Amino acid sequence: MNQPFYVSPEQVMKDRADYARKGIARGRALVAVQYVDGIVLVAENTSNTLRKISEIYDRIGFAGVGKYNEFDSLRRFGVRNADVKGYQYSRDDVEARSLANEYAQILGQTFTHEMKPLEVEILVAEVGFTQESDQLFHIMYDGTLVDEQGMSVLGGDAEAISARLSETWRKEDDLRAAVRGCVAALCGPDRTLGAGDTEVAVLSRSNGRRCFRRLDDAEVSGFLV
Repeated sequence: MNQPFYVSPEQVMKDRADYARKGIARGRALVAVQYVDGIVLVAENTSNTLRKISEIYDRIGFAGVGKYNEFDSLRRFGVRNADVKGYQYSRDDVEARSLANEYAQILGQTFTHEMKPLEVEILVAEVGFTQESDQLFHIMYDGTLVDEQGMSVLGGDAEAISARLSETWRKEDDLRAAVRGCVAALCGPDRTLGAGDTEVAVLSRSNGRRCFRRLDDAEVSGFLV
């Protein structure tokens, strides 16, 4: 009888991680930073219909990079999860931390037990009533959950983008300065991105109960002039 082919668990995990990272790196990056009135999320995205940045609940936003169908299914799970919790208990009980933990469990379980990992990185952002209470949760393809401070970068070339962003970003920036800094960090010194190449949304403390607002091309163009 033939012996079954053996692959060490370490090699299996390494192969899955390499596979997921390559898939994520093929996509375009996304950044999120605090600004004086909330959190701004900026993604490189030329599509007018396929969104990387969305609203989950009153004060919570979602962003994803990698395979669109995979992170969009996670977005829909988050919306359903938040709606049910807000209906059963209270709208104030819906928080980014618990949702990020749910996402981390799903991604970790898939990475460990399924043949193919999810080729995604996602961000769950919650704007607080003060800047100190804002939250950014970065969840990796393997379920690793990182509580980011002030800024977060997802997707390919994240290290270079993060380095450029950290040189210019200040949490006291207004929305215009924050958007300009994010776009400059995404495109780097060798490219130029316009409003049609980006997707921009904010979670603003001054926006009423539902803090999420998507910026249109005209508004983004005015910031980039």
